[in-house]
Amino acid sequence: MFDFAQIIQRLTITIPPILLAVTVHEISHGWVAYKLGDPTAKDAGRLTFNPISHLDLFGTLAFLLTQAIGWAKPVPVNPRYFNHPRKDMIWVSLAGPASNILLAIVLAVILKLFFLIPALGAPAMFFLKPLAYMIQIGVMINIGLAVFNLLPIPPLDGSKIMEGLLPYNLSIQYAKLEPYGFILLLLLIFTNTIDWLIIPIIRFLANLLI
Repeated sequence: MFDFAQIIQRLTITIPPILLAVTVHEISHGWVAYKLGDPTAKDAGRLTFNPISHLDLFGTLAFLLTQAIGWAKPVPVNPRYFNHPRKDMIWVSLAGPASNILLAIVLAVILKLFFLIPALGAPAMFFLKPLAYMIQIGVMINIGLAVFNLLPIPPLDGSKIMEGLLPYNLSIQYAKLEPYGFILLLLLIFTNTIDWLIIPIIRFLANLLI
């Protein structure tokens, strides 16, 4: 039998960190692309702190189920605006995961400050405990979003980074995997291969920070 009160409580604590993580991730992609000369994300209204603009249905569901891995709706990027398309695309792709790692560090520092707060009595702790738990989940989600997106599987950020690092001829062959990337990704998720690959890394980094 479902405990709806517990489900609502879990969603209330989990959803804000997810919204913050995906918003920061996608804005970072779009902002770096804009700074490198590509106005596509800005013109599409994706340089916004409105999280609804960045949510992907299945990626959000993955976050809610795992509290560690998931994805957002990709920001549109047009490399033809860049002076150095291959190199600049690496920076754009790195921006999202890097912003999540930085956010995870900030949240971990805030969480550690909670332990420096002296006992403030029951009323204060009533609010502080759920907030501390929310921040802890935020650390996990941001690390998970970063690590997951660095996998070299299209359409994840890692595939664009790999494309830019490979010699040109090899990158052309590698790019041909893109139509099959999402299928491969789903296969790896449903066979728990993704969990086996990256959950230990996420837990290690989270424990390191927390």
